[in-house]
Amino acid sequence: MGGRELKTTGSRTGARDLFSLALTAAGLGEFEWDTVRGELSVSARMAAITGMTRGVVRAHDGQGFLDHVHPDDRAALLEAIDEGLRLGDRYNARFRLIRPDNGREIWLNAMAVAVRGEQGELLQTVGAVRDVSAEKGEANQSDALVAELDHRVKNVLAAVQSLAAQSARRTVSLDAFLKTFFGRLEAMAAAHTLLTATRWRGAEISQIAAAELGGLALGQARWEGPDIVLNPRATHALTLALHELSANAVKHGALSSEGGRIEVKWERNPSGGFELFWIESGGPIVARPSRRGFGSTLLERVTGPELGGTAFFDFRSEGLKVTLNASASALAAAPGFSRARAPLIPTAPSAGDKPGASHGGAVDADIRGLRVLIVEDAVLLAVELESGLTESGALVVGLAADLDKALGMLDLRFDVAVLDANLNGRSVLPMANALTARGVPFIFATGYGDAGAAPEGFTAPVVRKPYNIRQIAAALVGAMESRSSAP
Repeated sequence: MGGRELKTTGSRTGARDLFSLALTAAGLGEFEWDTVRGELSVSARMAAITGMTRGVVRAHDGQGFLDHVHPDDRAALLEAIDEGLRLGDRYNARFRLIRPDNGREIWLNAMAVAVRGEQGELLQTVGAVRDVSAEKGEANQSDALVAELDHRVKNVLAAVQSLAAQSARRTVSLDAFLKTFFGRLEAMAAAHTLLTATRWRGAEISQIAAAELGGLALGQARWEGPDIVLNPRATHALTLALHELSANAVKHGALSSEGGRIEVKWERNPSGGFELFWIESGGPIVARPSRRGFGSTLLERVTGPELGGTAFFDFRSEGLKVTLNASASALAAAPGFSRARAPLIPTAPSAGDKPGASHGGAVDADIRGLRVLIVEDAVLLAVELESGLTESGALVVGLAADLDKALGMLDLRFDVAVLDANLNGRSVLPMANALTARGVPFIFATGYGDAGAAPEGFTAPVVRKPYNIRQIAAALVGAMESRSSAP
C-alpha cells in the first residue's frame, strides 16, 4: 500500500486507519447527526462526495443537509427516513443532491442507523453516503434500451402483420401465400441480421445485394458500386425492395428463363445520396402489366419515401429496368464499424424454386430417409421444422425442448441432429459434446446472428433464425458429408 505500514493489533490508531481505508475503498463518506444538539458532523470523505463544508454545522431537524437535497426528492427522503427509523431504527434511501460548491446534481445513497437513549428517545443518527450517479445513469440507459427494444419489436410485428395482409390479399392459394410471405419474412430477417452484426449502425449496399442475390446461380446476377452505408431504416427498405424484384424476376422476368441475367449498379448522386439501377436481360419479352402488384406498390409508395427519394419503372421489351433515387437522409451518419463484421446471408429465391413446399420452397438437398433428432425449446418452431423435414422425406425420431430431455434421447437411433444453441437459458453445448464423442454429426440453429462461427469453436454448420427448410436440409447434408469425409 505505497510502502505505508499499517498496525492492526495493539493499536487503536491502527484500527482507525483500517476503518478509514475501508470507507475510502467503498466510496463512502460518513456523517453523524446529533438530534439533541441539532448538529450535523460532516467527515472529509462526505465533504468530498457532496461538496458540503467539512466539520460541524447546525442542523435542526436535518435542515443543514436537506437544504441541498433536490426539491422534488425532499418529501420522499423525509418519508423514507421517518419510516425506516420508526420501523427498524435504520434507513436506506436514494435521492438527488445539488452540490453547494458547484451546483452539480448528483445521486446519493444514504444509509444510517439510530442511536437511542434508555427511554427509547432518538439521540443520534450515524451513517454514510455514497455517490451512485454512475449506477443511476446505467439504470436510465437500460430503461431507455428496453423502451427502444419494445419500440422496435412492435414495429417489426406491425411490419410482419402488414406483409401478411398484403401477401394474402394478392394470392389465391395457401401455397402461394406461404411461399410469398415466407420469402418476404426472410428478407426482413436478412436485413435484421446485417444490422445486428453492426450493432444497428447500418449496412453497406453491397452487403444487402449479396444477401438478396447471393443465392442465385453462378453468373445470373452481378452487383457493383461504391462503398455506401445505409441507416437501419433504409437498410430494411432496400432489402425488401431487392427481394421483391428478385422474386418477380424468378416468376415473370429475366430469371424465369435459363439465359436470364440481372445487373445491379449504384453510384453517388449530386445530392449526397445515391442512385441504384436494377437491370434485367435475357428473359421473356416484357410488357407493362395490366394490374399493379404488391412489388411495384412497395417500391413506389414505400421504398422510395423510405429512402427519401423515388422509384421509377421502365418496362423495356428487352427487360425490366428499375431506378431508385435516394437522398442523403438514407445514409448512415457515422458507420464506425468493420466491413468484415457483417455476414453475407443469401436469401434470394433461386431460379429453381417451385411452389408447393409450404416451408420455404422446394428442397434441393436430398434428405430422404435421413433420421433426424430436433432439439429446440420453441415448440411451435420445432413442430413446424418436423413437418417440413417429414414432407421432404426425412424421419424425425424425436423432439426435445430442454437439455435434460435431449441428453435422455442420446440412445435413440438417428443420423444427425438439429441443435438450438440456447435451451430456455441453458447452453446446448453438453449435448453437442456428447454427440461429438459419439461421432454423430449435428447442426446449430440459433437466433444469435452476431457471430459467424459455430459456438465454442465447433465446426458444425450454423443456420440463423428465422430459417426455411431448404437451409436446414442443406446444412444437414453438409454435416453428413463432413462426417463421411473426416479422416
